[in-house]
Amino acid sequence: MLKPRALAFATVIGTVLQVAMVTTGHSNKTIASFYALGGMGFSLIAGLLYTWMSHSASTSDGAIGGVIAGGVCAVVGILVAYLLGDAPASLLVLGTASSIVTGALGGWLGRFLAGGSVGAGGM
Repeated sequence: MLKPRALAFATVIGTVLQVAMVTTGHSNKTIASFYALGGMGFSLIAGLLYTWMSHSASTSDGAIGGVIAGGVCAVVGILVAYLLGDAPASLLVLGTASSIVTGALGGWLGRFLAGGSVGAGGM
């Protein structure tokens, strides 16, 4: 069962990281060159955060939370990049899809990386 507070926390943190990257990258082309890698990395982090914060008892719950958190933060970050003129509209689909996969991977891996002691409070 998804934990709403953990999902909100992971999504907000992932979104803040994505938006910070694309707004900084708008004026710094070196950072902009890392949009794809950074965006997927932040979605992976969002998935890991969800699993850590939710005390997920199952790997599938972590993966589903990672899909949602990773996908939402990616679409917001890509939308900001598109509105700034730094990304094509087609990236909204492709970039979000790849970030959904990495978010799921983060949520799934989070269960194993926590070594049985997930999180600090069952949000």
